[in-house]
Amino acid sequence: MALRLLPFRQYNEHDVVNLYALDKTITDAIDPNQVLNGSNGVNDSGVLVKIENADLSGSNGNPFEPVKYVDNSYLGKTDYPHIGGNAYPFAQMTIVPAGDESNILGVTLNQTLTHDENGEKLLYYRQKALELQAVLPGEVVPVLTRGVITVAASATAGTLVKGADVFAAANGQFDVTGTNRVGKCLAVGDRNSFGNDDYFAGAPSTGNGAYYVIKLEL
Repeated sequence: MALRLLPFRQYNEHDVVNLYALDKTITDAIDPNQVLNGSNGVNDSGVLVKIENADLSGSNGNPFEPVKYVDNSYLGKTDYPHIGGNAYPFAQMTIVPAGDESNILGVTLNQTLTHDENGEKLLYYRQKALELQAVLPGEVVPVLTRGVITVAASATAGTLVKGADVFAAANGQFDVTGTNRVGKCLAVGDRNSFGNDDYFAGAPSTGNGAYYVIKLEL
């Protein structure tokens, strides 16, 4: 499994925002085999995000619905005649991956997944979702706005430098240069220094075990 966010972190829960779900257009495109093949996507944890939709006043005179029940293929067939229907809850306040911009909210602490590493739907296996530190499509993603985190090389667009400022880059990544500063790199490391591939980062073939400790300041 590819994870941008690594275990070591220090933060106050008061600096975590639990209001926004990942945008539906992104969750609809999640590859069910993502956990299997070690791919890394913007639905991962450790992604810099910005607010996409948070219009609490509603639009066109329609009241705002914090949670909306919609048909979704993740449930299977939902339109059998004469037997009622299934609906899937989606949070309507949403976030999307940020680029090099000033209105960044924070970093996702959980990944958004549909299936586990065995191809089983997490919809029916909530304990496994907790073990994978994952939420289902439509569920709110905890977003950290300030604190210390550790990220893998897959979370960066370039090689970060210890003691140097860290900036936002495209696809919710971190970079050593840019326009909008998001924090400071406190330390760098390499978990392949003993010749072992870094399987936790999902890149055993490349042997890229670089990691960075970042003080997030948003």
